Amino acid sequence: MATVNQQLYRPILTAVGSDCRRHVTTRFLPVPRRNVTTRLRPILSLEVGKEVASAPSTVNMEELVGFLYEDLPHLFDDQGIDKTAYDERVKFRDPITKHDTISGYLFNIAFLKNIFTPQFQLHWAKQTGPYEITTRWTMVMKFIPLPWKPELVFTGLSIMEVNPETNKFCSHLDLWDSIKNNDYFSLEGLVDVFKQLRIYKTPDLETPKYQILKRTANYEVRNYEPFIVVETIGDKLSGSSGFNNVAGYIFGKNSTMEKIPMTTPVFTQTTDTQLSSDVSVQIVIPSGKDLSSLPMPNEEKVNLKKLEGGFAAAVKFSGKPTEDVVQAKENELRSSLSKDGLRAKKGCMLARYNDPGRTWNFIMRNEVIIWLEDFSLD
Repeated sequence: MATVNQQLYRPILTAVGSDCRRHVTTRFLPVPRRNVTTRLRPILSLEVGKEVASAPSTVNMEELVGFLYEDLPHLFDDQGIDKTAYDERVKFRDPITKHDTISGYLFNIAFLKNIFTPQFQLHWAKQTGPYEITTRWTMVMKFIPLPWKPELVFTGLSIMEVNPETNKFCSHLDLWDSIKNNDYFSLEGLVDVFKQLRIYKTPDLETPKYQILKRTANYEVRNYEPFIVVETIGDKLSGSSGFNNVAGYIFGKNSTMEKIPMTTPVFTQTTDTQLSSDVSVQIVIPSGKDLSSLPMPNEEKVNLKKLEGGFAAAVKFSGKPTEDVVQAKENELRSSLSKDGLRAKKGCMLARYNDPGRTWNFIMRNEVIIWLEDFSLD
């Protein structure tokens, strides 16, 4: 209890609203001295300058985490997300989009579904604050309106706030791994979108299966499934020596004269730190086949081999993949991985997706790939 100029002052509690919570502050108004003891007795326990304790919340955060694991995989399918789990005035933000209602949020989902045919994968969800859940995800989209149907990849975090009064989500903030400025409206985010609209010609052939775990401004991290290759010795990463030998195998030069469907890309790989020796040329065998069922190569220098897959970092580029270009891309990628604390294995792979005799250089799709010792999405 404080006295100033012979007047008694009492604390007055004021609720200050926010999007999802209420905070309590304290101010003071004069109280007449008459009947002071009787009128102040109910508030004598309040301590000046301290917040009043709020009622215990009944929010079951563990249950909401489990709900997101079940609900978010339906983000872009016909079932869709459960809109009853969100406040009507839910706030959605990503670097280039914002909505302030559940109807706007659902409109954005429908727009992406119809224009981009997105594929969404939830990696994990966990509680990161008293009323906060964070998720990590990958979204891969094809922009259908453009003739070459470019693939756009976004990975990142979603920070979702829960309203303790309604037990519903009241805020959804997306952060992209590929940019630094994630505030709305981010020019960096817009540029990131447009960069991915460029033309890359990828043949409509089977490729090794992989999952994109993270895409940064400089590379993407993939998790490859095991796959089988037919390989032989090459001369250099950008060379073509040995290609006719492995191509001959899939065109029928094998023990049963079986013709095997063509795949993409053609790999040249080395485990040499200088990238100048121990080079192999590889063509991927279609999935669904195993080593025991494949015909044997007719040539001794051609072998079948199973690669166990695993984590790898890849950088995409166009143009003619000369030896100098490939080595420069490998140096840049290895430097980026080291800066980000990722442990890279020796050597690298060059992936060439196109027939150089039938494809313009500026739309060729090439990749330099480096295998990683390990990777975690913590």
